Amino acid sequence: MSTTSDESHLSFSSDNFDFKRLVTLSLAALGVVFGDIGTSPLYAIRECFHGEFSIPVNTPNVLGVLSLLIWALLLIVTLKYLTFIMKADNEGEGGILALTALIISHSKKNKSERWILVSLGLFGAALLYGDGMITPSISVLSAVEGIQIIAPSFGPLVIPVTIAILAGLFLFQHHGTAKVGSFFGPIILLWFTSIGLCGLVEIVKYPAILKAVFPWYGLEFLVNNHAKGFLVLGAVFLAVTGAEALYADMGHFGRRPIRLTWSLLVLPALLLNYFGQGAVLLSEPAKSWNPFYALVPSWGIIPMVILATLATIIASQALITGIFSLTQQGIQLGYIPRLTVQHTSASHIGQIYVPAANWALMFSTIALVAGFGSSSKLASAYGVAVTATMLISAVLFYYVARDLWNWNRLGLNLLMGMFMLIDLSFFGASVSKLFHGAWFPLVIGFALFTLMLTWKQGRLLLMKQIQDRTLTVSEFTESLAIQQPQRVKGQAIYLTANPDVVPMALLHNMRHNKILHSEVGLLHFSTERVPRVPNSKKVEVIQLNYGMYKIIARYGFMEYPNIRQVLALANQQGMHFRTDAISYFINREKIVTGMKSKMSVWRKKLFALMARNALSATAYYDLPSGQVIEIGVQVQI
Repeated sequence: MSTTSDESHLSFSSDNFDFKRLVTLSLAALGVVFGDIGTSPLYAIRECFHGEFSIPVNTPNVLGVLSLLIWALLLIVTLKYLTFIMKADNEGEGGILALTALIISHSKKNKSERWILVSLGLFGAALLYGDGMITPSISVLSAVEGIQIIAPSFGPLVIPVTIAILAGLFLFQHHGTAKVGSFFGPIILLWFTSIGLCGLVEIVKYPAILKAVFPWYGLEFLVNNHAKGFLVLGAVFLAVTGAEALYADMGHFGRRPIRLTWSLLVLPALLLNYFGQGAVLLSEPAKSWNPFYALVPSWGIIPMVILATLATIIASQALITGIFSLTQQGIQLGYIPRLTVQHTSASHIGQIYVPAANWALMFSTIALVAGFGSSSKLASAYGVAVTATMLISAVLFYYVARDLWNWNRLGLNLLMGMFMLIDLSFFGASVSKLFHGAWFPLVIGFALFTLMLTWKQGRLLLMKQIQDRTLTVSEFTESLAIQQPQRVKGQAIYLTANPDVVPMALLHNMRHNKILHSEVGLLHFSTERVPRVPNSKKVEVIQLNYGMYKIIARYGFMEYPNIRQVLALANQQGMHFRTDAISYFINREKIVTGMKSKMSVWRKKLFALMARNALSATAYYDLPSGQVIEIGVQVQI
């Protein structure tokens, strides 16, 4: 791989060590990357002893649960993700879709095997949307529930206050996170410092709790508690649910700041807090209903509730931003219809706002809070989607390491065997929650996965039908040699989905208007399987005969197509098109069902509905609306 995230963001070398840059990025990563996993102490241990599959509070159980939780953090987050999975960067970018794109680009497997792996990656991405709906709900709700500790009479206010906070969070999204981003890191720094100190105080009182660091306490717990001990793994997993975010946000900060921040601050603070909660449970078992706030002295309850609420809002913001990025990647890779994508920062390309995704998340999270009513009940719905995504990431990583990097087979099989055993154990424990609400993220995942595959397959069918009804570029230029239509002075650009095929808009214009502009550009936007394409390789201009040009604009799946940039780069290669004088011609397909194909009728109708509601090419490519001419074309699929 040509570029690593460290190289692209930090440029570290033995001769150039930018310590200030490292500290700045580490603080920024603290506010964005670790919010989800950092707020897990609010509910993770509580759900083990006070959840759907709770167990008695006694010394063996407390030590066992703590041991399992500690080793989950070490094996899943530190070893699996930070040490190995994050090696699989796609030109510096991470995340399950970036990993999927890596397989598409470089896999040597046959078509059917590659399709299975790509489908797995898409399904994992679809499941993250379910996670994106539950995480803000459970995080904010668990923090606000702390007001009941301040005064039990405040209990009826928990749901309304949570809904108000969530609504405000989503209503703010169109402003972007640039204005408040600088505050995220310091707040989360204060959060980790506070929870670590609270845990340390209890550890000093009951140092025997540190015995839980030995793994045999966890193994003994599983053996002694049989099936119920296995089911508790679903609650233990809540402590590592933010691990996938570490990988997804790698491109924003680089591996080194994330690893450094985790090792020096986040992991120690989490361990201190979890040990502290365990110590509280041993001394006062009755506080199992909320051991996190039991760590806080009475004078600090109100400040901690406020700080916890701010931390959960930040954690939710990070996930919401991740969903926006995931949606943009899906659009660029051709698995999601065109949607409005707004850039909210002139200096940070990754800060975007997707209105459709924002409103869908807003209504879903509010409905979940109102429907489930408590963070304990929401915790029962949480975990299945994330464990499935982590399992899929491990599978995809295995094929990348084996087929692309040619790792030693024996060592790789042993390593991945251990990771798969851990992931399957957590997944199996989480599946037990299916009838307690865990069905929700799975339904969301399957629905979005179906939409993604339907859109991709429908577009392929549509392109095939259009290709069968038009001419290749070479055939068209040959026909012009035989008989040219009337040429009128002017410049026209026709958008085409296939650079080798003449768009139907051009043929219809010639058929009905009997004219052809003196200068014609056939513009094709190609999404590459890399995050970004450098400007030097972004645009290719091929001069054809009779005043025609073929323009191929290549963009990465993390970029947003820009027509003005394309024309500027194309003009550097011999074109002389004036942006204010161009007429843009685009197809507007009307899709009807009818022809026989492998695609079922209901999916064809679904595709037609999605196509009708997709953002127009004019809006998506930001074409000047006063210079656009849409030509309707009816296509049967």
